[in-house]
Parts: sequence; C-alpha cells; structure tokens
Amino acid sequence: MNGVQAVAEILKREGTEFLAAFPSQPLIDAVARLNIRPIVCRQERIGAAIADGISRTTNGKRLGVFSMQQGPGSENSLPGAIQAFGDNVPVLLLPGGSATDRLGVDPNFFAVPHYERVTKWAAQVNRIERVPELMRRAFYHLRTGKGGPVLVEMPTDVGAAEYPGALEYSPVASNRSAPDSQEVSEVATALLNAKNLVIHAGQGVMYAEATAELEQLAELLQVPVMTTMAGKSGFPENHPLSLGASAVSTTKPISVFLAQADVVFGIGCSFARSNYAKAIPAGKVIIHSTNDPMDVHKDYAADMALIGDAKLTLLALIAEINSRTSGVGNLNDDATAAAVQAVKKEWLDEWMPQFTSNETPMNQYRIIWDLMRLVDRPNTIITHDAGSPRDQLTPFWESVAPRSYMGWGKSTQLGYGLGITMGAKLAEPDKLCINIMGDAAIGMVGMDLETAARNNIGILTIVFNNGAMAIERDTMPMAIEKYGSVYQGGDYRAVAEALGGWAVRVEKPDEIVPSLTQAIEITKAGSPALVECIVKEGFDFSRYP
Repeated sequence: MNGVQAVAEILKREGTEFLAAFPSQPLIDAVARLNIRPIVCRQERIGAAIADGISRTTNGKRLGVFSMQQGPGSENSLPGAIQAFGDNVPVLLLPGGSATDRLGVDPNFFAVPHYERVTKWAAQVNRIERVPELMRRAFYHLRTGKGGPVLVEMPTDVGAAEYPGALEYSPVASNRSAPDSQEVSEVATALLNAKNLVIHAGQGVMYAEATAELEQLAELLQVPVMTTMAGKSGFPENHPLSLGASAVSTTKPISVFLAQADVVFGIGCSFARSNYAKAIPAGKVIIHSTNDPMDVHKDYAADMALIGDAKLTLLALIAEINSRTSGVGNLNDDATAAAVQAVKKEWLDEWMPQFTSNETPMNQYRIIWDLMRLVDRPNTIITHDAGSPRDQLTPFWESVAPRSYMGWGKSTQLGYGLGITMGAKLAEPDKLCINIMGDAAIGMVGMDLETAARNNIGILTIVFNNGAMAIERDTMPMAIEKYGSVYQGGDYRAVAEALGGWAVRVEKPDEIVPSLTQAIEITKAGSPALVECIVKEGFDFSRYP
C-alpha cells in the first residue's frame, strides 16, 4: 500500500461515499477500487462546491471531499475553499503536491501556504509514516467546533512511497462542549427579564441539529425568531413566531421586531457584520452563544456570552427556565405570535401583486411563488445563486424543514449554487434539489451541467434570463451608455440540451407551472433539467429600514 492508497483506505473507514475530483490525481482510481464513487467535474471550483453541498446538507455527518492535481488544480480550487471558509462548511480538500525535494522552488505552487488563511487547518504530508496522524487530525478538525475547510497536501513522492506495515487507523469521533452553568443561569435571567426579546439564529443550530430545542425555547418564552441567510430553515418559517430570514433583502417582520427589541439573543451565529446580514441596531443588549470564542466581540460587543454547542446550550437554558417557571414560561401568552402574523400578512399583501403578476417579460417573484406552491417543500432542497436570485428568494421562500434551504454568501461567487445543489442531490437522492441562478451565473459555470448529466445527478436548475446584469446599472452608467457593457445573451436551453440535459424555455406566466411540473418529473429519472425563464430586468427587493 502506497501513500495515496493509504489515504483512500482512511476515507473508506471514515464513511466517505463520494470523491469530487479533477484529474490528474491518483486518488481518483484509488478510491474507485474501494467503491467510493468519483464525481469528476469540469472545473475545480464546482468540485469544491459539490463537496460543500454534501457536507452542508448532512450537517457534516457525511463529509464532502474534493481532490485535485498539484499546481493548476490547487490554484483553480482556491475560490471554492474561500466560499466554504466564509460559510464555515466542513470540507476536506486533498490536493496533490510537487515532490518534497522541490519544496520552496519557484514557480512550483504549494497549496499549504496559500490555503492557510482560508482553511481551518492545513498540512502537508512530509513523510509516509505521518499519513494516519495527519488524516486523523484533519477529520477531528472537520468534526469538532465551528466548521470550515481542512486541507491535506500529498507530495508526489510521498504518495508513491510504500507505507510501512499495516495501516492502523480508526474513525475519529467529535467533541461537543456545553456552556458554564453559572453563565447559563445569568443568561436565563436576562432572557426572562427582557421586554422585547428577539432570537437571532445562525446555521450553528442546524449543525447541532437543534431545531426542536430552538422551537421549544421560543415557545417557552413566546419570543420571535429570525435567522441569518446561512441559518435559514433552522427554524420553521411557517411557525407563528418566525420572522423569516435576512440577507441583502429581508422580511418586514424582521425589521419591525428587531427595531423594537431590547435584547437580541444570538444562538449558533457569528454576529459578523456583512453586506449579506441584517445589521443589529445600536442600543440593544446582545447575548452571544457560539461554539467559537473567536467570534465573540468580533463585530458587536457582547453583553453576555455562552460558549458551547447550540443544542447543549439550548437544552441548558430550557432546563433553567423551566425550573424557574414550573415549566410554564409564557406558553399561555399568544400576543407576540399574533403581532408577528399581523406584520407578516401586511408584508405579503404588499408583495402579492408581484407574486401574481401576469406581465411579460415575466416577474421573478411570480416564478418563485408558483414554484413554492407546486413543490413538496419538506422534501425539497433549494438554493439561490449570488446576486438578484439570492435577494429575491431568501425573504419569500418559506422553509419548513431543516436543511430544506441552503443559504450561502459570505463570499458571493456567481455560479456556486450549481455545485452545492449537485452535492445536495448526491447526499439526498430522494429529494428534489433546486438551484435558481441568473444568466450571469450560468455563464460562469454552465459547462458543469454536463457533470450532472454524465453522473445522473437529477437536479433542477431555474435560470432567470433577462439578458443583462441589471443590478449593475448604477455602477457603470457610462460603460453602458457607450458600449452596452451590462448586456449579455445566450440560449441556455440549447446549452443544457447540448450538454446532455433536458431543458425548456418559458416566456409566459401560464407556462410556468406546466414546465416546472415536467422538469420535476425529468429529475426523478436521474436527469438534470433546466427551465430557462425570460424575465424582466426588474430588481425590486424586500428591503426595510
């Protein structure tokens, strides 16, 4: 057994089902011999995104792995690592590397020094004997604490070297921590004393699989819950206390109740300031619960903090509050839920003309509305792409089950949604997996529709085609006036068909539901389907102060 084969065997023991990859990489053949299925992509960024989608969909219980060749493979993969790092997704990256005797010799590209700032941990296997040790550390970092990509670089000479003796390796268990009991008591007091509490939930709730506990706490206190973009679906948005999710666009209930709040309790979130996160207004008492102490006091001063796993933290708070309130809390007070639902109705009524619009070119919100009413949402996984699809989908798609929505975007790379949707479908083959993207996004990654077709990954891609980068109009008026720089075109239906998929072009509102229905049936047979929707340039977004 050589070094590459040792890594393959470790992946097998760790339960790896798929290896997203791009040649030339000897690990591809090594894992295939062990019945781990290689998914060879067309471009490395998509390969990293496929691995991301596997990890994201399964809360890291089944880890996504991506392997690429030395040099250009590592270079092209960097954007995928950056996106996973920004979104705290545990992904194992396994690049090849130049021989150890070429270490530090220009122009050879060595992954470790370049990836150290965009990974949770990065190491090079400098000796064949260290393969088990370094892989053990990699899986521990992937499974413990806040998520993030981990990289193990394998130089060619180490990979070809013979491993001495039998491979001794057992799968790595994770560790969870619980917050200090005294601090839990103090936070419980603050929550009970708050006059207008808002819970601010991040994706840490989903990684901890703590949706039920979050519901229990919200109902016990009768307080509203908002989620971050990445945390969307961590709290059911059909719940009477749900305020929805916030990105660049937001819901009116979030804006109203966050403005009124005296205390904001963040659970499983980083509280990072971002263009893609709702800012916390000044003057609020902030309680921050996270499994990463590096996030506390990062962008917002925390008045109180709890360090620990979201599920263990919520259980501790529930127990403490129950002990003080005889298990009753505010369960009998439905005034907050009624107020939330009143604002939500008012907001949706404002937007109903767009949801039901019959205009052509079509209104993007009409497509989203029809799609949401058509699909079985608990058994659907949907994501947006960067740009307008994110801002149109995030506030209005009502998520009803954990991980039924993949919100992403601390880095906002056009086209990333295609890869994570493929990863989601590999992880959850019985679910309908949907990616909504713009024409600029598919222009960047569209060739990987062939990857989905070749590997029988039955995803649904909906393209909003308005022939322009509409949201960029204000950024380059002279370039548009003189050279039409915002405009771009293409027949994406024809592209998808040429790459082996099924496709349809939709131009009228009454064609939306029949076309989507047909496309969904196509995906059930294992074929990717693309619905190209000719839409208006409009960029009305749900934005409230």
